Amino acid sequence: MPTAARDRLLAAADRLFYAEGVRAVGVERLLAESGVGRASFYRHFPGKDDLVVTVLGERLQRWRADLAAEVEERGGGVLAVFDVLADQAADPAFRGCAAINAMVEVADQDSAAHRVAAEHKEHLAAYLQTLTGDAERARDLLLVVDGALVTSLRDPGAIGRARRVAGRLFD
Repeated sequence: MPTAARDRLLAAADRLFYAEGVRAVGVERLLAESGVGRASFYRHFPGKDDLVVTVLGERLQRWRADLAAEVEERGGGVLAVFDVLADQAADPAFRGCAAINAMVEVADQDSAAHRVAAEHKEHLAAYLQTLTGDAERARDLLLVVDGALVTSLRDPGAIGRARRVAGRLFD
């Protein structure tokens, strides 16, 4: 059963992990930012890694649901994916793809956080397959999406260029 302390902890962890990175944020900082006591933290999560897995899983699930809804609102085509991504990248709080960020920070492929991030990419590929109608084309599109998300962190025009590339490949 969710509690106010657990919800505050999840909200603080989600914000901090995305903005600063999983490794950069320690338990003490999470406790201070959330106002949750140490005993309460450990009552809800055996350790920080368990919190990371929960926060990452929830964030990525929300992101996929939001992406699908926004793409549908924009007509449901492949290029609408890039329009949604461009809107996300325009937000000053944008820090790229949470899954890619997690896989880079938690490089051990056997870790639970890495697996959650990798599973997100599989779910995203399956969603993109609904747009392209073909598994191989969906994987190609995912490559373009991931490249756009990473490159957009240093180049604001990357998502627009990726949209043009996708237009040539998928229209």
